[in-house]
Amino acid sequence: MSDASPFYLSGVATYGEDVLEVTSPWDGSVVGVVSVPTDAQVERAVADLDAGRLAAQATPAHLRATALDHISARIAERANEFAELITAENGKPLIWSRGEVARAISTFRWAAEETRRFSGTLQRLDTDAAATGRLGVVRRFPRGPVLGIAPFNFPLNLVAHKVAPAIAVGAPILLKPAPATPLTALLLAEIIAETQLPPRMVSVLPVANEKMAALVADPRLPVISFTGSGPVGWSIKAQAPRKHVTLELGGNAAVLVNSDWPDLAGAAARIALFSNYQAGQSCVAVQRVIVHEDIYSEFVAALVAEVAKLPTGDPSADGVQVGPVINDAAAERILEWVEQARAGGASVLAGGTREGRSVAPTVVADVPAGTHLAQDEVFGPVLSVARFSDIEDGFAQVNASQYGLQAGVFTKDVQIAFRALRELEVGGVIIGDVPSYRADQMPYGGWKESGVGREGLASAMNDLTEERIMVLTGLDL
Repeated sequence: MSDASPFYLSGVATYGEDVLEVTSPWDGSVVGVVSVPTDAQVERAVADLDAGRLAAQATPAHLRATALDHISARIAERANEFAELITAENGKPLIWSRGEVARAISTFRWAAEETRRFSGTLQRLDTDAAATGRLGVVRRFPRGPVLGIAPFNFPLNLVAHKVAPAIAVGAPILLKPAPATPLTALLLAEIIAETQLPPRMVSVLPVANEKMAALVADPRLPVISFTGSGPVGWSIKAQAPRKHVTLELGGNAAVLVNSDWPDLAGAAARIALFSNYQAGQSCVAVQRVIVHEDIYSEFVAALVAEVAKLPTGDPSADGVQVGPVINDAAAERILEWVEQARAGGASVLAGGTREGRSVAPTVVADVPAGTHLAQDEVFGPVLSVARFSDIEDGFAQVNASQYGLQAGVFTKDVQIAFRALRELEVGGVIIGDVPSYRADQMPYGGWKESGVGREGLASAMNDLTEERIMVLTGLDL
């Protein structure tokens, strides 16, 4: 199987008995072949993680931090290789693949820095006379080995957000990349294998989706970190009620444009770009645009004009902003949702067509309530526009969703900004920009159907660990 990429079982390049072909979303060509682990090899990986959990937990901070720094540096050295691989297997344009690589470099660097700060706290207990001479030492320790399940849309950086915090806290991890995009994760695994981490600490296995139930149920993997679709995520949580499960399940992100915003052209350009970047296949891509009625006509005209300017086509070509969606089924579903809205009385102001897997950037006005575009995550290059009369109405429309990941508010009014933070039922509020903004060190996650738990390095490290206290007695404090 020399023509197939190996998977990494306990840090060692390994081959199984079967292979998986990885194809380009752009033209369907085969871009790589990966070896697939047997059931016995998956079992060995889990057994190794379980057997090595205490050794991983006991690794000194300098070893883990050095390993994370090495991974960050090596991604930077091979940045072009990573970017081209992401584009080949995922279909996102090179401009966005390069951005994803830069973020992954930062994610591992931040993890190294947080590893050096992950120290614990001291707590005085002699605040009561009966506890004179007592001091608490509070530290956090891993809950246990982690099952990390990553999606296709960010095949490097969302893998990084599973692997980096696990390494940082000394938690062994089995990482399962998405079946459509395993090549990037396996290239990352090659770099991880260069470090001095305990070899049983990290396994990267392209396990078929239909074989995941046993891993989800396995008691030796007490922590599950999943990013992907809502139905799959909530089913995992239902199957593993006694496990610690973190879910990042996407949304239908809204952005509110208030009449006090001075640069409507700039806002229109940002919204047009970030509703369509990566063909809209981002859980914080703009899907709903809610515009103050006083500026609605002017703003929507500017928005449609900006959408029309977006370069589309071959994702490997420099300058292309919008490439294909991941597969034919996704393209078909997206257009079905647009047609459903049109049949219900919506107006399609731009796009609404496709060529193969390339869906034209689309703007839809007056989307009827109850349609898929109004209430579900389109995960494609489609945005809807609506009016609001005052801030109460605007915030109510933002909150009129089963999801709550992030929202954007274009306003210069600091009172409205803090009110948005208080009242919008989302995990993040971005003032003066689109909801698509994410710094990889910030807490990131959703409310309602958008999931439970938070990513971002320090937040994820806390999520993967629990507090343990040691009480010292008889001290002269």
